[in-house]
Amino acid sequence: MLIDTHAHLDYPEFVPDFAGILERAQAAGVTRMVSIATGLESSRRVIELSKKHPQIFPVIGVHPNAVDEEPNDFISILRTLASENKIAAIGETGLDYYRNETGEQKVRQAVFFREQLDLAAELGLNVVIHQRAAWDDTIAILAEYPKQFRAVFHCFGEDLDRLGQVIDAGHLVSFTGIATFKNGENMRAAARALAPGQFMVETDCPYLAPVPFRGKRCEPAHTRLVAETLAAARGETLETFAIHTTATAESFFKL
Repeated sequence: MLIDTHAHLDYPEFVPDFAGILERAQAAGVTRMVSIATGLESSRRVIELSKKHPQIFPVIGVHPNAVDEEPNDFISILRTLASENKIAAIGETGLDYYRNETGEQKVRQAVFFREQLDLAAELGLNVVIHQRAAWDDTIAILAEYPKQFRAVFHCFGEDLDRLGQVIDAGHLVSFTGIATFKNGENMRAAARALAPGQFMVETDCPYLAPVPFRGKRCEPAHTRLVAETLAAARGETLETFAIHTTATAESFFKL
């Protein structure tokens, strides 16, 4: 019924009870999960998970906060992984200036970002975007690739003006458990402003657990709580909400 479009299932937090996590997701109606990589080793791990579990789909890439940990020729490794395996998208990639990166670090992030966007265009895949405190630069770089792919801004929490920039460019957004928080009204307002086909739902697990699990480990089953909150905000039934968000995810990730 639902798809968790952004989970980090290769993280060590899930190792002790992985089978239970999948069972709880199924029981909650979360029948498929997109596992997002954050680096080269993470990319290899999500691919292996997808081979063992048919309900898991891999997205490979290098997170902007990991660019200093990867070799300069990282893109050749990603290309090989993508050529040898069925991949749902490229990511998560983007820009993150939250830690007040130096000019040199920002340049390296931009190089990694562009190389991954080039690869997505080459392979005909869409892109999962991470953006934090780097809005203008992220939008500017994406604008260099008109019509070559679609991007989803995961964990979207910006205002309606920025939402309009994303949608006008033909891209999507995705909402996390933050939408269930008292201070998550901007996300609920964004969800109300969107048409079916313009957004998806996710957990970003193990992070950002929704109410009533806030502060605890998040897991894919919690996608249902995000969906219930946003369906209510939009005045839709959960069934209707699930139908259109699932169709959007299937199309975007070519599931």
